[in-house]
Amino acid sequence: MNLLLSDDYLLQDYPEHITNTIRSGHSTALRFNRKGDYLASGRGDGTVVIWDLDTMGVAQKLRSHSRSISSLSWSRCGRYLLSTCQGWKAILWDLRDGKPYRQVRFRAPVYGAELHPWNHLQFAAAMYEEQPMLVDITDPIDVKHVLPSVQRRPITETDPVLKEKQAKEDARHMTTAVVYTATGDHLLAATNRGRLNIIDARTREIIYSERVATGVISTLRLTESGKELLINAQDRIIRTFHVPNLASEDLDPDTIQVPLEHKFQDVVNRLSWNHVAFSSSGEYVAASTYNNHELYIWERGHGSLVRMLEGPKEEQGVIEWHPHKALLAACGLETGRINIWSVTSPQKWSALAPDFSEVEENVEYIEKEDEFDIHPQEEIQKRRLDQEDEEVDVLTVTNGGLADDVEAFRMPILFNLGESDSEDEFVNVSLGTLRRKSPGDQDDAEATGEERAAAKKAAGGRSRGKKK
Repeated sequence: MNLLLSDDYLLQDYPEHITNTIRSGHSTALRFNRKGDYLASGRGDGTVVIWDLDTMGVAQKLRSHSRSISSLSWSRCGRYLLSTCQGWKAILWDLRDGKPYRQVRFRAPVYGAELHPWNHLQFAAAMYEEQPMLVDITDPIDVKHVLPSVQRRPITETDPVLKEKQAKEDARHMTTAVVYTATGDHLLAATNRGRLNIIDARTREIIYSERVATGVISTLRLTESGKELLINAQDRIIRTFHVPNLASEDLDPDTIQVPLEHKFQDVVNRLSWNHVAFSSSGEYVAASTYNNHELYIWERGHGSLVRMLEGPKEEQGVIEWHPHKALLAACGLETGRINIWSVTSPQKWSALAPDFSEVEENVEYIEKEDEFDIHPQEEIQKRRLDQEDEEVDVLTVTNGGLADDVEAFRMPILFNLGESDSEDEFVNVSLGTLRRKSPGDQDDAEATGEERAAAKKAAGGRSRGKKK
């Protein structure tokens, strides 16, 4: 019913105001699932939290990592979630039971990992000071394939000194971000030297490489169609590119071109960007700023700045745009809270009463001939009984008219209040009784150890004074 009460298609395509703030620990990573009904957040203590966006409550908590979560990636069906941490480990979670489905160990911390768009048993990972990996966990023993970060040089040089110099130069190239194309047949990888590589996932060879930035590339994002690419680099410039059709049968690697579309930057303040995201339609680009609390939103068609979102007075880190709505989520770097910006939807009262209509100004009401006629009580009772005899289908599940090409998955419901909400939200009052913390209690819970020690010391001083 709530879907019928809002006219989202009449609203603008980008958020305006902060509408919600949620918290469970200190969040360091965010990712919406494909349907947009759940938000996964990774915490600094290694816990992964699944948020239900309808209730803004915690649906599940996944605990197995011991270090800060660095990246999250959902499977297409929404049942599996891949999480990586700074503890050299990646875990594929099965959300049906909330337990690890597979665990993969690496030899270095993981920058980020991305699940194959059509096969949740394959993923690509970019690692710190190591070459990227293509991992296949179909078999009980995982298979790791090393991916290149630089194109293979033709064997024409015979001088061993020069060959050694070239090998050392190539070893300095490290992949910092990697994403799959829409079909999953190719990988887009970015390096610390500002190069963009296109890797064939079958042969694991680079078929295209070009320098697109002058600094380290930190983030790669694709639109839902996979035709537009968003790149954030440390040279303070955000770039969008058109991705060619790599699934073409007559693809010639020598003719591949990735044309630049737009550059987004703050030429006045020379701001750096922490993280970037495409809107659900791909028409807008959002970015969080370094050492600043504002979020910037640009229109991709003209390259113009359309909005600067105000929020809490803290720097925002990772940001994610909802896959279907004008909703933006970002995690604060200082508090770890997840701030949500969206559009305030006007109520559609005609969904409650089909004959209800809104008018701009007062109009004269014309009464119908039989509108206020008094019917006999027997006739009213007969109509009521006839309506009760109608069969109501309460078992068929509809998806709101949205067709889905994958098997539907529904998150299990948690009935334990302690597990279904954050530790900071409820306190134990008495045996079997919980209450939600008041704002004052929340402030007390967030007080630092020094503040609590000072309060205890002051209380002790007062008690000694009373004894005297």
